[in-house]
Amino acid sequence: MGRKPTKPNAIPRLRLRVRGRTTFYYYDHGGKPRKETPLGSDYGLAIKRWAELERAVAIPKPALLMFRWVGESYMREIVPSKAARTQADNRREFEWLLKYFDKPPCAFESIEPLHVGQYLAWRTAKVRANREKALLSAIWNYARVKGYTALPNPCAGVKGHKERGRDEYIEDAQFEAIWQAADVCLRDAMDIAYLTGQRPDDVVRLSEMDVRDGSVNIGQGKTRTKVRIENIGELSLVLDRIRERKRGYKVHSTRLVVNEHGRSIGVNALSRRWAKACEKAKVVGLQFRDLRAKAATDKEESTGNIRDAQRQLGHANVRMTEHYTRNRRGAKVKPTR
Repeated sequence: MGRKPTKPNAIPRLRLRVRGRTTFYYYDHGGKPRKETPLGSDYGLAIKRWAELERAVAIPKPALLMFRWVGESYMREIVPSKAARTQADNRREFEWLLKYFDKPPCAFESIEPLHVGQYLAWRTAKVRANREKALLSAIWNYARVKGYTALPNPCAGVKGHKERGRDEYIEDAQFEAIWQAADVCLRDAMDIAYLTGQRPDDVVRLSEMDVRDGSVNIGQGKTRTKVRIENIGELSLVLDRIRERKRGYKVHSTRLVVNEHGRSIGVNALSRRWAKACEKAKVVGLQFRDLRAKAATDKEESTGNIRDAQRQLGHANVRMTEHYTRNRRGAKVKPTR
């Protein structure tokens, strides 16, 4: 049997066995006789498989199902399969749902459409309330599939708060003003975001390995859509500029967007740099993510074909692209005479 780790705070149920110079990992299911599942010799893959087995460990079902128990089951079994950003959003949304439906503890099947409406009225952040309602609905559907309840989803028919989508368009003069006020890191990110039309999270995740075969190969984190942007023209010049800058660092990240020390940055750090540059340029009301809409809008206007913008953005259908672009500047029409 694999021996127990002796280090403090060791990972539970993970056992290891050394044969020669190779360490093998096992998942200890416990019990007598003890049952173990081999996880291989690669620590990274072993931890991944360990996490999958750990999530699958059966947790006793309580006599009375409470909202917290069902919600935590959903967070444990379903959420880890989502994109990293969605996981973070779901965790914050679940915390807010607990503040309302777990103080005092609430029986899961006692939640009715009335309570969902009251939650929407109680929550001051209206847009976030809509996202939290969506998570509550997903938890309820999960519970129905698992057999925890046969009651209809209480979110059905409850109208959320009206939302107004962003329709800001970054004019060329505004882009230039922000670019001039930006640091080198933000300038690189702005150019890549505009020329590729990708989301901020995808922009900061792009690495040198993604530039191959004459294209920038992008696997979108949100939708898993794959997009290839030809490495030509201005984009090629920007990538050459980035490589030249990175040569000045003794050690640097393989990411394309790096800070003044050659290290990679995240979306939040990028947003702070954007806000600082906008303040310096005296531009208000714009966000870094608006560069994606500017790229799509400019693409459609330059080619006259919205399908080109659709393919660049990775949208599943053209109607989504139409809504995304034309609301920014309005439809372009000829005068009456």
